[in-house]
Amino acid sequence: MGDERAVLVEEPATTERGERAAGEQGTGKRGTGAAGRPAAGRPGTGGGPVLGDAGDVRRAAEDLDAGCAVVHGFAALYALTARPDREVVARVHRMTGRPEDRAGAVTTVPSAIPGLFDWTRLPAELPRRQVRSLMDELYELGPFAFRGPAADRLPPHLTSAEDGVTTVQVVAPGRHCPSNDFLRAALDRTGTEYLFTVSASRSRELPHWRADAAARDFAHEPWVRVLSHADEAAARLRHPHHTPVTTSVVSFHRFAGCGRAGLPALTLERQGSLSAEHIRSVAANHGFALTLAPGAAGPRPVPRVYPPSLPGRRS
Repeated sequence: MGDERAVLVEEPATTERGERAAGEQGTGKRGTGAAGRPAAGRPGTGGGPVLGDAGDVRRAAEDLDAGCAVVHGFAALYALTARPDREVVARVHRMTGRPEDRAGAVTTVPSAIPGLFDWTRLPAELPRRQVRSLMDELYELGPFAFRGPAADRLPPHLTSAEDGVTTVQVVAPGRHCPSNDFLRAALDRTGTEYLFTVSASRSRELPHWRADAAARDFAHEPWVRVLSHADEAAARLRHPHHTPVTTSVVSFHRFAGCGRAGLPALTLERQGSLSAEHIRSVAANHGFALTLAPGAAGPRPVPRVYPPSLPGRRS
């Protein structure tokens, strides 16, 4: 998610229980969404809605359907998810300082991921069954992003031309993240099969892994809601192989040659939460080598380090 390359300012403490950040700004009360009902949570205060609470999840999905963007737990970090409409995508990009015409990434529930790709355009050297099995294992481990040939029904603002192929980047939190319940509720509410998502951060900044910090970042945006992990330390422990940074991205829309053992290579477009060494090991189990794109050749990103003096932080 995103193009996070900022100077680092924060780092996770795995023993800290995450603060629940939402509620009406400045009052500590829930706001109201469409039709005057309780909203999913306005950023700015603690004690708000959480993943795992059916009512909170339902209200967040309703607010998203009404046009709000929802900052929500996404494996070990936080994502900002909204309707996939062109105007909503452009609005989120403006709010976060990203180019309005930038192609948006999409997210969905695990069962819907394969349907977002056009498997008939897969290079002949990359067997479909093996790519699918690799995807399954990586999503079993945790959050990940894949770029592949886009299904024809995906709109232009959610796709990009790469190597002469129209591609889509699909980002998902992994099978064991409670945010899947929120995504499923939002998809049911909007009647879509995918949503737009981006890191919960400003442009060129690393994504937040604490709800209170994300809430403060978007506190002046009345159309942003927050749906926190019930326990942020537990969310990180649920994904022991991942660091709370932006997701790693592997692409399979083009043949990248063969590795040393003669295996066909996939491309690591971006280093992220799962190390290149771990991805290479998993890929080999499915008959693939891994090559690094120029943009992935640098050091692996490290998480933000939250200042000890951050107001409202729990010890």
